[in-house]
Amino acid sequence: MRLSRFFIDAPLSLGEHELPEAQAHYIGRVLRMAEGDAVQLFDGSGAEYLGVLLEVGKKRVSVRLDESLAGQSESPLRIHLGQGLSRGERMDWAIQKATELGVSEITPIVSERCEVRLKDERADKRLAHWRQVAISACEQCGRSSVPVIHPPELLADWLKNAQAELKLVLHPVAEPMISHARPASLAFLIGPEGGLSAAEVTQAQQAGYHAARLGPRVLRTETAPVVALAVAQQLWGDF
Repeated sequence: MRLSRFFIDAPLSLGEHELPEAQAHYIGRVLRMAEGDAVQLFDGSGAEYLGVLLEVGKKRVSVRLDESLAGQSESPLRIHLGQGLSRGERMDWAIQKATELGVSEITPIVSERCEVRLKDERADKRLAHWRQVAISACEQCGRSSVPVIHPPELLADWLKNAQAELKLVLHPVAEPMISHARPASLAFLIGPEGGLSAAEVTQAQQAGYHAARLGPRVLRTETAPVVALAVAQQLWGDF
């Protein structure tokens, strides 16, 4: 039977802990786990903790952590994904799969052809939602570190701020990724549902980005990061 594994948004250590309300509700009311059930917890620091549930109530769940383990190692390739902002499930899918594929940071990018505009309270809610998508992906795939999900950023600002040894922008007419030497860090720019405009690709190139292609077919905005990150990990990471 698979050991239940949960992210706890608070520092963990050996000994007894009362779990935050959200995790307590999920464990006690949704999963209906019971006292004595074994759990594995992680807090994003890179360590994993094995323990048992001591108390499972309607509002309170406590756990005793008995063993600390080294967590899953991160890819040697640090990847910052600049993902064109897209609608609903497409953005969730991109963030989920990018997390599973070992990305270090994700920034939703607002560009010319974006069909989504987020402001103030709605933007805060979407950011919290995307972070939970990444957390759930880490719980599922075994990652011990949660990627940073940045607030949405204008393309011009991201081109100016993102730092990496190699910077790539996906474009159907460009050189293949394999033509580049192995970098230690990578910034990857992927357009929204309508793609990046020719002017935006030129803008990225002027900011030091190399145009790169993944093959002869044009990929959807939610498919492109899956393929791009898998290729990058195969060429330069831990695949």
